[in-house]
Amino acid sequence: MPVTDITTDAENLTMTLTADVAAPVDRLWRAFTQPAQLERFWGPPGWPATFTSFDFTVGGHAQYEMTSPQGEKSRGRWEFLAIDEGSGFEVLDAFADEHGEPMAEFPAMRMTFRFDEMGDGSRLSNVTHFTSAEALEQVVAMGAIEGSRLAMNQLDLVLQDLRAWSQGRGTDVELLDDTHVRITRLIAGPRDLVWRAHHEPELLKKWMLGPDGWSMTVVEPATEVGQSYRNGWEQDGAPETAFGFEGEVLLIDAPRREVSTERMAGSEGPSTTNDLQLYEEDGVTLLTLLIEYPDKETRDMILATGMADGMEASYARLESEVLAG
Repeated sequence: MPVTDITTDAENLTMTLTADVAAPVDRLWRAFTQPAQLERFWGPPGWPATFTSFDFTVGGHAQYEMTSPQGEKSRGRWEFLAIDEGSGFEVLDAFADEHGEPMAEFPAMRMTFRFDEMGDGSRLSNVTHFTSAEALEQVVAMGAIEGSRLAMNQLDLVLQDLRAWSQGRGTDVELLDDTHVRITRLIAGPRDLVWRAHHEPELLKKWMLGPDGWSMTVVEPATEVGQSYRNGWEQDGAPETAFGFEGEVLLIDAPRREVSTERMAGSEGPSTTNDLQLYEEDGVTLLTLLIEYPDKETRDMILATGMADGMEASYARLESEVLAG
């Protein structure tokens, strides 16, 4: 977790975030000045960013939007005020409407980004300057502190070489809070094929099986927002073990992201929201699954079933039975 401190200063009207990372300044600089890299962390989990324009010149503008699992959008706009190549830059950050124009009812903020060498790594210093105490209070009340912390704590993975990061790791499970779990797995194959493997029935039957000895008996995928899906399994030779999951698709941005609900088939019980995101780099795909549970008790109950082990068995099978061929 790279964020070391977030402080607000009511007298000087600032909010300062400091983060230390195990990467050189030039790598940190590229993460903040290349939109494909920024999209991986500029936005807290569940609200990934998409930069629709990025003119990295003094006087130029960048436009971005963050999209929630339910499809809500929060848009922003940067105007680049100053650039110190390799060391830092300054922007005027404003909330934007659907046309990319600043929204007068929300405060605009001047932000400075500074990157400095620190021993074996580097330090990010991000200072946001507000025009009034009311503007500072408004942004803090909107969750800026926790949102910034969650977003910047994604930097570690962005800055690492994905192949090196994945060595010996397998399926990684992080408890983000009482109701959110993030699962990551590097898949040895291109994103388009990983996406297809999650949506085509004949491919799904080859890998989404959990532990050995189980078969996928029901495969009814959904390919459009609003459609329902249903999957079912049973242990070979034991039809009494049959179970399944069903849900609805909330958002699709193929082959980058899909959000859906999930509950036990035929049950009226609580459901989860599953936010699947795929990112390709150097021929491999980083799969991130953000799961939102209704409460901590449900989260702990499901994790205790050995879910992560079953997912690892399935992902390993995806690589060997689908992608290798």
